[in-house]
Amino acid sequence: MYIKIWRNYHLSSLVIAALLITAASPRLAVAQENATVATNRTPDVIYVPTPQPVVDKMLEMAAVKQGDVVYDLGCGDGRIVVAAAKKYGVKAVGFDIDPQRVKEANENVKSNKVEHLVTIKQEDIFKLDLREASVVTLYLLPDLNVRLMPQLAKLKPGSRIVSHDFDMRGAKPVQQVQLSTNGGDSEEEHSGSHTIYKWVVPWEPENPEAPRKTEGATAPAAKP
Repeated sequence: MYIKIWRNYHLSSLVIAALLITAASPRLAVAQENATVATNRTPDVIYVPTPQPVVDKMLEMAAVKQGDVVYDLGCGDGRIVVAAAKKYGVKAVGFDIDPQRVKEANENVKSNKVEHLVTIKQEDIFKLDLREASVVTLYLLPDLNVRLMPQLAKLKPGSRIVSHDFDMRGAKPVQQVQLSTNGGDSEEEHSGSHTIYKWVVPWEPENPEAPRKTEGATAPAAKP
């Protein structure tokens, strides 16, 4: 009698479990499909590598220190997160929606032996929770920077945001540096003048009519 009761209970449990899995399957399938669509959509910007002297200056302006977590949104070949790990010994995460860039970034991480500090993820940056980061680096476009502001505003107080060449209207930068470079190792890198912006969370709302102070610097010439 006990065996029969146990068998009936066991069969009922299996039936209930099967029904639950069947009911959940469509939702799981939709979630997986949405995730695939999100990460396979066309990138918002054309990939242009940031010259290494600009990378170094961005991290310097961000005042990266032990205990920081660096997020690079649109990481390209991963040069910023690799530099952060190698020079400052911090954890860093690079995000890019382009699978080719993710592949290149992972190769860069591996060749520089910083796998223990750096993670590369194929993600839509506009759907990320950025609150774990204390430093965020950007090389996007002005409207994309503005689009990220609601996410960036949730960063911990004191977190730093640095952007190569493009502003974030509505937020007053605490520092703005003009940097001249003389080319780089890659033909894709552009020489000339670069602007780097820095904000600290919570940022000061910007008065559009207020003048800005820009600092000047010259990067070392690239090695032949």
